[in-house]
Amino acid sequence: MPSAATTLPADAETTSAATAPAAETPRFDQLGLPPALAAAVADLGFTTPSAIQAQAIPALLSGRDITGVAQTGTGKTAAFGLPLLAAVDPDLHQVQALVLTPTRELAMQVAEAIESFASHLPGVRVLPVYGGAPYVPQQRALRDGVHVVVGTPGRVMDHMERGALGLDAVRYLVLDEADEMLRMGFAEDVDQIFGKAPARRQVALFSATMPPAIRAVAENHLTDPVAITVARQSSTVSSVHQTYAIVPFRHKTGALVRVLATSDADAAIVFTRTRSAAEEVGAALIERGVSAATISGDVAQKEREKIVERLRSGALDVLVATDVAARGLDVDRIGLVVNFDIPREPEAYVHRIGRTGRAGRTGQAVSFVTPHERGKLKHIEATIKASLEEVAVPSPRDVSAHKAGRLLDAAPERQAAGRLDLYTELVQARVEGGADPVELAATLLALAVGDDGPRQRAEQEEYEREQREARAARTARETRRHEATDGRGARGDRFDRGDRFDRDRRGPARSDDDRPRGLRRPAAGTRYRVAVGHSHGVNPGGIVGALTGEGGLTGSDVGKIDIFGSFSLVDITTPLSEAQLDRLGRARVAGKSLRIAVDRGAPEHRGPRREGVRDGFRDGFRDNRAPRTERGPRQHRDY
Repeated sequence: MPSAATTLPADAETTSAATAPAAETPRFDQLGLPPALAAAVADLGFTTPSAIQAQAIPALLSGRDITGVAQTGTGKTAAFGLPLLAAVDPDLHQVQALVLTPTRELAMQVAEAIESFASHLPGVRVLPVYGGAPYVPQQRALRDGVHVVVGTPGRVMDHMERGALGLDAVRYLVLDEADEMLRMGFAEDVDQIFGKAPARRQVALFSATMPPAIRAVAENHLTDPVAITVARQSSTVSSVHQTYAIVPFRHKTGALVRVLATSDADAAIVFTRTRSAAEEVGAALIERGVSAATISGDVAQKEREKIVERLRSGALDVLVATDVAARGLDVDRIGLVVNFDIPREPEAYVHRIGRTGRAGRTGQAVSFVTPHERGKLKHIEATIKASLEEVAVPSPRDVSAHKAGRLLDAAPERQAAGRLDLYTELVQARVEGGADPVELAATLLALAVGDDGPRQRAEQEEYEREQREARAARTARETRRHEATDGRGARGDRFDRGDRFDRDRRGPARSDDDRPRGLRRPAAGTRYRVAVGHSHGVNPGGIVGALTGEGGLTGSDVGKIDIFGSFSLVDITTPLSEAQLDRLGRARVAGKSLRIAVDRGAPEHRGPRREGVRDGFRDGFRDNRAPRTERGPRQHRDY
């Protein structure tokens, strides 16, 4: 089966020692990093900085503000994370650096990366703060003393208002993925946070693009910044055969076990988005008898080295890791990469699959894509300029057949080795007793591969039922999409919530994974009333951002949003728990608390207007709403 050619960036975060640097490219040890940080970089296997790192690190170490135009995957976390740690005083037990990210997922990833860079800085504490998690543990950690906080603007504001987080000692501020924050409605929170930080501070602003709105923020909050723009760099790898499988989230673990059981690869690496997911998946594999281990930012360097050595020696077959933990990993035995969670960015995808197909070998890569993540898959395919092949997840029957085939293939060698007298006598006695030789052999083979009959049949039937349901759901989805677009084959400018706002794979389990997002109201759900509306300057992106960032929801949990003068109505597919209602009730959008509650009905009112997603921050960004059509009052689309 031919391999799909892939465009691979010079590095997703940095270039490893295995990559030969260009003659004019500086090494990390030439960038002026303090010895402790240089040692941490060396431990991670980095020798040559990426383009953004080579330009940003010296500028930040010299005390300059910077604006960086760079895509995720170009190494910007290390570009600001290493200078950030150089500015931290471990003996001062106050928050000295604050990194703002648009999503909880990115907050966790950035915090994990900074922790790995601080491995030689004893006493430096890094804390991620984000919505959807309990307040008390975060407040306790802040009270005990934290040096670096990485968080979403809403939760950072909440801790500031509660008095748990002070910015008096902050000397380093980072705004990561500024353009994404625009789209998610964090304008006022970001502006207030910057306004409450000390006047004497260093600021690094990163964005995938630099439109006028972002430039306005730079003018307001940065001092004579160094402007850095980095284009995507790429090289070609054609030794990896890339596939994907549509797998609802609730079936991912079972699918992973069957994929590993039917692979002929010497070793495999399984990628997850977060360290908690890595730990859960690793534990699930070990529970099912798979020789697996997990590495994440929590794993000490010596333990990490031991795990990697076990992988190299063959004592370990499966490694579960996050993107950060797998940096610099070069093990020739890895013949399979499984993206348990599809990455947020194409650059991370190509970095992951680059862990296999090394040293002249071929490799396999399979990505688990949930039904509502098809947009992310298409984005990856467009970036790498190749189409991934769709495959079916192996069934329990396929697993048994694979194991049996391997046993039968090994039979001639075992037969040639001899010393089968005992077994021959036992089998002969059964045959002479009336047993059918072929049936007896088949029974022994079934026992050898762990097929005990009824249980295996039940698992196969469950698998076949799931496949039928998935096919039916897919057909229904395509039919509804066709009907919703009136047969024109396009969705116009409707907003795809799942692609943009699905930031947390650990959202509530849903039975309607295959419903068409952004086309119509969900078939079932609860309508909630929130105390923000047009008069407060709210937009749909701000409401969705608060629900996903603070309530632990995913974008596809949110249905239709109707915005009125002083309030809004939101359809949510899964009823919110009391804890979620409590968190969301204190969340702020457009400077006002949501005060969310189940809608009990209200007098008839005029229809809502549709608002476009805001293109700019308030107080620093121009508010560019979608223009009115000539068809009368705007009606809000499903959002």
